[in-house]
Amino acid sequence: MVSEFEIKKQICDIGKRIYDRGMVAANDGNISVKISDNEFLCTPTGVSKGFMTPEYICKVDAEGNVIQANGNFKPSSEIKMHMRVYKERPDVKSVVHAHPIYATSFAIAGIPLTQPIMPEAVIALGCVPIAEYGTPSTNEIPDAVEKYLQYYDAVLLANHGALSYSDSLLNAYHKMESLEFYAELLFKSKQLGGPKELTNAQVQRLYEIRRQFGLKGKHPADICPNVQEGKPSCHSCGGNCTGNCSSNDDADLIAQITKQVLAQLGK
Repeated sequence: MVSEFEIKKQICDIGKRIYDRGMVAANDGNISVKISDNEFLCTPTGVSKGFMTPEYICKVDAEGNVIQANGNFKPSSEIKMHMRVYKERPDVKSVVHAHPIYATSFAIAGIPLTQPIMPEAVIALGCVPIAEYGTPSTNEIPDAVEKYLQYYDAVLLANHGALSYSDSLLNAYHKMESLEFYAELLFKSKQLGGPKELTNAQVQRLYEIRRQFGLKGKHPADICPNVQEGKPSCHSCGGNCTGNCSSNDDADLIAQITKQVLAQLGK
C-alpha cells in the first residue's frame, strides 16, 4: 500500500514534469489523485507546479471540501472539474489538467484532434474532442466536459487547455504527454502540406488490435454510433460522435502494440 506521503511526492514529480515540458506557465494547471471513495489529494491554487513539495498538497472530499491543508494552501480552483470526472468515471484514479502549447492551440482554434496520422495516437487516444467553453472555477467546465467522459480519456477545453484522466497518476500524465505529441505532429505536418492520414481500413485494423489487447479506459474503438450505422468512424466526424471504449497508457504495452502494428502495416 502506497502511503499518502509517497503519493504526494508523485504528484510533485508529475507537476515538475508538466512544468519542465512547458505544458503549464506560472501557476497554471492542476493534478489530483483518488485515494479512497471520499478522499482525494490535489495540487493547491496559486502555486507553480514546477516547485511543489509534499506539504503543498491538499486533501479534499468528494464534494471538494477541504479535509486537510497546510498553512495558507487551498485546493485548486478547478477541483469541481476533477470531482465531476471521478463521479462519472469510477474507473479513474487520477486527473491531470494542463495547458500544453500545441494541444491548447488546437483548442483555441476550435479544431478537435480527429485525424488518424500515427498508429500510437489511434490506439492510445483514438481522437480528442473539444468541450465547449466554460468559465474557470465554475460548474460550466464540469458541465461541458461531462458529456465526453464516457467516451474518451482526454478532452480539449475550448480556449483553455486540455484534460486527461486514467487509472493511475502516471497513466493520466502519459495521456497528456501523448495528446500534446499528437497535436504537435499534426500541427507540423500541416506546415509541410498536410498529413497523409491512415485509411479507414488501417484505422479499423488498429482498433481491432486495441480490442484484442483488452486495453482499459474509454475509446472510440468499441462503441461509435457512426460505425454501428455503417458510417465513417469518429476520425472523420469532427469529434462529435460519442462512443464507448477502452484505453491504458502502460508504456511497455503500448510499445509492444506499436511494434506489432508497424510490422502489420509493412513499415
